[in-house]
Amino acid sequence: MPWHGCAVHELSICQGLLEQVEALVREHGACGVSRIYLRIGPLSGTEPVLLEQAFTFARVGTLADGAELVIDTLPIRVRCKTCAAETEATPNRLVCGNCGAWHTELLQGDELLLASLDLELEDTHV
Repeated sequence: MPWHGCAVHELSICQGLLEQVEALVREHGACGVSRIYLRIGPLSGTEPVLLEQAFTFARVGTLADGAELVIDTLPIRVRCKTCAAETEATPNRLVCGNCGAWHTELLQGDELLLASLDLELEDTHV
């Protein structure tokens, strides 16, 4: 896969993510990480496919060199200010799924979160 296939924005996000991952690996006395779990909402400004491509390049030479990136895409959820219902919405229509009102509050869908890691620990047995 050529380098130019991934977006600069997603590559920058991966570099920041890997800095955070390496700090956590060191903090917990691990020697590496095998899996990185992210939670991404459709309104996060990040494309999961491009993020996966960028991760392939960004992880090289880091403590996450062989790690797998697992992305959980979250739905958009809103709370209606008219009827108080909590419903799912779409990126272009943040309306209440119950009454159709436009006066809603975003509850979920703009996240870009490091959810968890599978750390690799050194085997201390002889």
